Amino acid sequence: MTTVVKIGGARAVDPEGALADVASLVEDGEDVVLTHGGSTAVDETLEELGEEPTYVETPGGVVGRFTDERTMDVFKMVMPGKLNTDLVESLQNEGVNAVGLSGTDGKLLSGKRKSAVRVKEDGKKKIKRGDHSGKIESVNADLLETVLAGGYTPVVSVPVLGKEKDGGYTAVNADADRAAAAIAGALEADLVLLTDVSGVYEDPDDESTKIDSASTPEAFETVKSAAEGFMTKKVMAAEEALEGGASSVVVADANAEEPISNALAGEGTTLEPGALDTAEVEQ
Repeated sequence: MTTVVKIGGARAVDPEGALADVASLVEDGEDVVLTHGGSTAVDETLEELGEEPTYVETPGGVVGRFTDERTMDVFKMVMPGKLNTDLVESLQNEGVNAVGLSGTDGKLLSGKRKSAVRVKEDGKKKIKRGDHSGKIESVNADLLETVLAGGYTPVVSVPVLGKEKDGGYTAVNADADRAAAAIAGALEADLVLLTDVSGVYEDPDDESTKIDSASTPEAFETVKSAAEGFMTKKVMAAEEALEGGASSVVVADANAEEPISNALAGEGTTLEPGALDTAEVEQ
């Protein structure tokens, strides 16, 4: 069984424990695909360059980044550049023969580019043009399976390959949680989403209200209702992963001891395919 792990890019997330855990799993003969975020590093780099990151709200209330051409250039520099290279370097020091890949390599992650997005500003719905983003529609699972079969551990980052209306391709941004979900679905893997909290809480301010698991549509509706802020996208990604064929999804604490192993053993919030039997899938 393959495990896909996504390490969040928040300042509060320390990847050290997760990387050591990846090394232990690989040493035990497990296949691991590591993916990562990096929005915080992108924002910091933009600010160092004297530019402000732009976030927008969709009509549905989801807040996300607006990626103009300049921001896309910074993404290319930071994500498959510094962040991916740093993780590969760290894994090599843990004894893991890691290989860095972006979604554009070998058409690993691809879909249509969205050059315009619907946003809500001052209570009004508007169209904002010039975006460099896309929704992942295809995963080159053969590439990942070939890398894994060779004894290597893939470390995957956005950008992804966006198809233009004229048939050409452009590197575009995509949500890292949803990228991990697409990979987990394509590989029929377990997905572990590591973040800076220990799971999904019924009361977002009270860790004691953590939801341990959801294996029925009713339980999954409880999880979706509880998700707020950044957790909304993680639950959306979990739903897409299960719909795509993932074996399970766990939202867990990146800073816990042996965070991946403990997540797979039941720590965090575990979501199972049975939760989607009659649940409405968000697109």
